[in-house]
Amino acid sequence: MNIQISDIGHVIQLAIAPVFLLTGVATKLTVLTNRLARIIDRSRVLEDRLEVGHDNQYTAELDILYVRAHLINTAITLSTACGLLICVVIALLFLGDTTSLPLDRYIAAGFVLAMVALIGSFCFLLREIFIASKHMRIAHVARRARGR
Repeated sequence: MNIQISDIGHVIQLAIAPVFLLTGVATKLTVLTNRLARIIDRSRVLEDRLEVGHDNQYTAELDILYVRAHLINTAITLSTACGLLICVVIALLFLGDTTSLPLDRYIAAGFVLAMVALIGSFCFLLREIFIASKHMRIAHVARRARGR
């Protein structure tokens, strides 16, 4: 196993694209955790208000927040799995090139699985956004109806 500097440079070039993808996934995880934090903050406010007295409107909103939190948690899990798989792909790229092991199928499979996890994460995020938008429209219509 005689590794040349040029070989290491070649492997680093191969690993750059997955590293950029990993950066994007990390940014997405930041967005997802911020959305989850806002959902948790709002649910705490509503739970405190419900301790003072029962209100059907607060209970309904809290139910929606629980659904949204579940969707965001699933998106976070899938994004984290994507990031982990990308790290494995990068490690396999280095391992395969430095040891001359035929890991190309494992690298391809890991990348495809990472993309499936990323697609799933985006789907759950999109579903959560649709629910949040729908709830906001319903609340807006209800406020306008009470104001008339």
